[in-house]
Amino acid sequence: MKPYLLSEVNWEMLKDFRYDLAILPWGATEAHNYHLPYGTDNFESSSIAEYSAKKAWDKGGKIVVLPNIPYGVNTGQSDIYLDMNIMPSTQLSIIRDLLTVLSRQGIKKFLILNSHGGNDFKWMLRELGLEFPDMLLLSCDWFKSIPKTKFFSNTGDHADEMETSLIMHLYPDLVLPLDQAGEGKEIYSKIKGIREGWAWSERKWSKVTKDTGIGNPKEASAEKGKDCFEEVTTKISDLIMDILKVKGNDHYE
Repeated sequence: MKPYLLSEVNWEMLKDFRYDLAILPWGATEAHNYHLPYGTDNFESSSIAEYSAKKAWDKGGKIVVLPNIPYGVNTGQSDIYLDMNIMPSTQLSIIRDLLTVLSRQGIKKFLILNSHGGNDFKWMLRELGLEFPDMLLLSCDWFKSIPKTKFFSNTGDHADEMETSLIMHLYPDLVLPLDQAGEGKEIYSKIKGIREGWAWSERKWSKVTKDTGIGNPKEASAEKGKDCFEEVTTKISDLIMDILKVKGNDHYE
């Protein structure tokens, strides 16, 4: 039994024990090039949450990781077979219901560990912050926690060298040989502002990539994935400990 995983603990432990922070891993179910599984984001979010929580628990942090949410916002992938979508408004309802439970039972700190680029929780936490003013609500994108160039030669944001390396480390039996992977070449917008990053329009996935990947995975390795995983989980565990040090929801100096 891992005491920081809600799915593994029991009432014998929890009848007299209380946590200070709840972590919600959130992924997606979608195609990841030819070589990675549809559950890639979920494997990443669950594993990173678990190992980050373990590192924080070993330092004395009283945190609980809730079961991963396996569906994300995939509105731009409606024509990709079995890319599962839930609407942002549905996500808001899920978070509200979970916060109602946590707040009622005295857990006043809440962190979403996001593993999917289509999920955007900022506006939801802004709205819910008014409904739960005594709670500290946070989200983080683990894939932005470290510079990719520290470990990887080819950057991208979907089934790329980083994601491929992580899954090769965590679930090697689920990765096809890299000679079967597509190149993950991105087709860019004709609109200059979108290409430069200061204007935005949702990417239509079947228009921006031919193999559902963005970023060349060909130089991925389990060794790179292990090094990246260790650094990311250390970074997230440090975030967890910083959150736990805050009194109430006031995290300003």
